[in-house]
Amino acid sequence: MQSLAHFYLTQSEPGKTTMLALRDIILNQDINITNELKYGMPFFCYHGKMFCYLWFHKKYHQPYIGFVEGNYFDEPYLLKEKRSRMKIMLINPAADLPINEIKKMIHQAIQLYKSGFIKI
Repeated sequence: MQSLAHFYLTQSEPGKTTMLALRDIILNQDINITNELKYGMPFFCYHGKMFCYLWFHKKYHQPYIGFVEGNYFDEPYLLKEKRSRMKIMLINPAADLPINEIKKMIHQAIQLYKSGFIKI
């Protein structure tokens, strides 16, 4: 079985560095966020409830942050594509990370859970 550390360390560059940076940014937003390997990908949970994950877009060949309850967010940089519930934020590994937007989305996702709208 693949471990979480193995997932990150076996990615090719520049995706590997981008994924590791995204992991650190997400984990540093709240002490109740944990990182777990689910469905073969790194998921981030808030109080044990999945709220976002990291993956690579097949068409654009870029890493992205997927937000489990993405339908509740209307930011123009989020893509729905053919997903029924989730939206994704593409991350260009050749550019500076959009740290403010990432933090904003993480905090919005956490607020959704804290509000009780999504059961924890």
